[in-house]
Amino acid sequence: MSPFFRVVGRSESSDAAKGDAILKSWKNAIVVGASSGIGEAIAVQLAAAGTRVALVARREAELQRVAERIGGDQALVRVHDVCDGDDVAGLWDEIESELGAVDMLVYASGLMIPVDEHEYTFDKDRRMFAVNLVGAVAWLDQAAVRMEARRGGTIVGISSIAGDRGRRGAPAYNAAKAGLTTFLEALRNRLSRFGVDVVTIRPGFVDTAMTQGMDGLLWLISADRAAEITLQHARAGSGRDRHVPARWWLVSCVIRCMPSWLFRRMSI
Repeated sequence: MSPFFRVVGRSESSDAAKGDAILKSWKNAIVVGASSGIGEAIAVQLAAAGTRVALVARREAELQRVAERIGGDQALVRVHDVCDGDDVAGLWDEIESELGAVDMLVYASGLMIPVDEHEYTFDKDRRMFAVNLVGAVAWLDQAAVRMEARRGGTIVGISSIAGDRGRRGAPAYNAAKAGLTTFLEALRNRLSRFGVDVVTIRPGFVDTAMTQGMDGLLWLISADRAAEITLQHARAGSGRDRHVPARWWLVSCVIRCMPSWLFRRMSI
């Protein structure tokens, strides 16, 4: 039997599935990158809906703050650096020993380091790949192994519209997010036959620490709103790849179809 239960409901957002649908809920979730931004907002909203949540990130003080915000016994704090991929299996076992079987993983950790127009720094690039892609793969692989064996569960990966093309401003960040999107698609194709939903979320601009100080951000939304839409897509089931908000899909289509000679002349 699938480890999650199902309830009947209706989406209230145009960004999620419309009409009557069977929507998912979860008993126990792991949110990696839960100390701030979209990850924190997702963890809080999951807990409010009755899910017990393991909060995973590097900064213990921030995790404790989120746990206090959630309250009760809904949150479990575990300090972890996603660059330490070899620790993931043991940490997952530890979390399940306290919560029970985990039926949802959200990977929301992300790192974008400012890079000068004429800068090519391997250390910065390596750190962005380590957090945005390699760390994600370590957690996603563990989720895939366990959820395939249990024939059910939900995996959510927070990618980005930045992975749609190789923008000049942040080559490593773009490439890492593109890799994450492709990896999630491959997992979706592998795991759907076992009842596991893999959801790729590609947000536009979200009001988080990553975007602070940036001017003129198009269609900026709050982390709470991004989390709300993300969970609506996850609850709809069947696995999906969605831009958040949905209007970014059209922008993405235009950018992806743009010829290289024109795209390279743009400042994005």
